[in-house]
Amino acid sequence: MANALVVIPTYNEIENIERLVRNIFTLQRAFHILIVDDGSPDGTGAKVKELQLHYNERLFLIERKGKLGLGTAYIEGFKWALHNEYDYIFEMDADFSHNPNDLIRLYNACAKDGADIAIGSRYVTGVNVVNWPMGRVLLSWGASKYVRLVTGMNIHDTTAGFICYRKEVLEAIDLDKIRFVGYAFQIEMKYKAYNKQFKIKEIPVVFTDRTRGQSKMSSGIISEAIFGVIRLRLQYLFKGRN
Repeated sequence: MANALVVIPTYNEIENIERLVRNIFTLQRAFHILIVDDGSPDGTGAKVKELQLHYNERLFLIERKGKLGLGTAYIEGFKWALHNEYDYIFEMDADFSHNPNDLIRLYNACAKDGADIAIGSRYVTGVNVVNWPMGRVLLSWGASKYVRLVTGMNIHDTTAGFICYRKEVLEAIDLDKIRFVGYAFQIEMKYKAYNKQFKIKEIPVVFTDRTRGQSKMSSGIISEAIFGVIRLRLQYLFKGRN
């Protein structure tokens, strides 16, 4: 059995999911995949079930009723991974903005180099983003700078969603107390791990914007991230580590 599980939330990713699954399963290191699908009306869940016939005991699916949010999808996936005793648990987008080949680099950072968390970082060696308009690049880069300033975390890409966790990190964080559901979820997870003094390593990756399907970014997600960071910092200052 593989000791590494890639958790991939999906909502309307029919154009990407088969190609991504097949790509991950061709890597030299063995990974299992868990798709957490939020009732995609485009048939993403049905496509995953079709693929399961070819990848028995390697590809898994959790189907949820409706669009419940990125954060809750990952939490459900993390709990499933811990229950099934995986040692390394990954976050990854379904739209090929994260290069599947980099899964091995993140795995090695934890399994061989001793990191507790390996982050596929867009900003640790500059700005490594392809196909984003300049306004979105500045927004994302500025958001990470803002989060570093407010929280004090020594992480360049605080909003990154391409991550490998050792299971011990997820066991130490009370997943039921994670409050944010959008991209602020990524910040909250890093902040709680950082405050528990886990070893975090950033691995430079090139982020390529999706070429198929539609982005899930919205103004509500951005607002949650901006104001959520202040809330996280205040909670830590007045309530301590949790």
